Amino acid sequence: MTTTRTAAALFLTLLASACAQLPIPDEAVPADAAAPPPAVVRVAEAPPASEPAVPAAQPEQVETPAPVAAPEPEAPPADLWVRIRKGFAKNDLDGPLVRQWEQWYSSRPDYVARMMDQANRFLFHVVEEVERRKMPSEIALLPMVESAFNPRAYSTAHASGIWQFIPATGRLYGLQQNFWYDGRRDIVAATSAALDYLENLHGMFGNWDLALASYNWGEGAMQRAVARNQAKGLAADYESLRMPAETRHYLPKLQAVKNIVADPARFGLTLAPIPNEPYFATITAREHMDVDLAARLAGISIEEFRFLNPAHNKLVINAKNSETIVLPRQAVETFTANLKRNDQPLVSWQAYAVKPGDRKEKVAARYGISVTELARINNLNGRNKFRTGLALIVPVKAGATPHLPNLPAPKVKMPRTKKPRYAAPARKGSAAQKVARGQAAGKKNPAPKTNTPAGGKTTTPTKIRVADALRTAGGK
Repeated sequence: MTTTRTAAALFLTLLASACAQLPIPDEAVPADAAAPPPAVVRVAEAPPASEPAVPAAQPEQVETPAPVAAPEPEAPPADLWVRIRKGFAKNDLDGPLVRQWEQWYSSRPDYVARMMDQANRFLFHVVEEVERRKMPSEIALLPMVESAFNPRAYSTAHASGIWQFIPATGRLYGLQQNFWYDGRRDIVAATSAALDYLENLHGMFGNWDLALASYNWGEGAMQRAVARNQAKGLAADYESLRMPAETRHYLPKLQAVKNIVADPARFGLTLAPIPNEPYFATITAREHMDVDLAARLAGISIEEFRFLNPAHNKLVINAKNSETIVLPRQAVETFTANLKRNDQPLVSWQAYAVKPGDRKEKVAARYGISVTELARINNLNGRNKFRTGLALIVPVKAGATPHLPNLPAPKVKMPRTKKPRYAAPARKGSAAQKVARGQAAGKKNPAPKTNTPAGGKTTTPTKIRVADALRTAGGK
């Protein structure tokens, strides 16, 4: 009996256990039934409150700076005068001679206007070359002192062109001179030669004041003046040297021009704007050509053509000597197109050497022109007399080949000049000398050197005279 009861109890226990494991649908759970325990989520134990949590080490984050936009390049000024003013770098002079020349220019507004009008064609090119060589922009104003930017300027010492080269110095710096062409008047060639010369002088004397004074006086004379002062233990800056009056006035004159360009209103003057862009371009003509024809092909006046090409000093551009032609930029395309279409002879003039027994009447009749025309074309006058061996320009006969031989430049006789009037150094304590002393403070005067160009030959001291300003500005 007891066994039976035990078996029955065991059976009921197993049955209850099985029923407890059967799933019960949600709806079968009474509303007041206890909610099942939530699922267990294991969370890492937090450290005690007294010990703050230390985050895991992270790689250091470097903050990348935001890219900085490059500054916009400054637009070039539209007016060339602004560009020139920004490039002023030479030490200023001061004193009564500067005031004198400021007054001279400011009292002649017509002269200044004419000078600036002539500079209008060439100044951009000069500034470009000066800046390319990293020279002070005051150097670009030097032709205003030398020639008033008149490319036909010619002095009594036979100095020619805007940079006023005498024949010997011109040849020394590569300026070709012959019957057909004078490189001293070539705007491009002479500018390059003048800046070469000035660079050499600056290397020789170590400062621009003495370099510029040497350009006027000659490097040999300047070397001797510097050596004299150094031998006496005296200062050898520009203001302390004894030099000709012309050279003493040379830098004050340039300083006056600089002051006027810097602030024309202060002197009651107005400078017309000059576009900061090239006025002219150069082209190469491989064939001989009449100057008049070249002007017509370019569509410009003969006056404008001659002003831009004063180096071609005869009626024919001789391509054997120099075929470079300078034209306003806008005329280049016209010239090139018209030259291609041209089917007429390019040359109507040629050279003729006067033979023994020739007379003007005889030569004129032979070439079909009047004696007056022959004399005018060849500038026959008291100094340039009709004589055996003289090279003349005469017309080419119809169907004949022009005779255009290489001929040397006419010989010039350098005038005997009077002993120059020397100007004493600036007085001790004068305003000019105080400025000069301040500029030279801490600098030693360089010892005189010998100028040796690329050819290896030592240069001979040469003197470049300044053409009178009023005469050169007028082009006479």
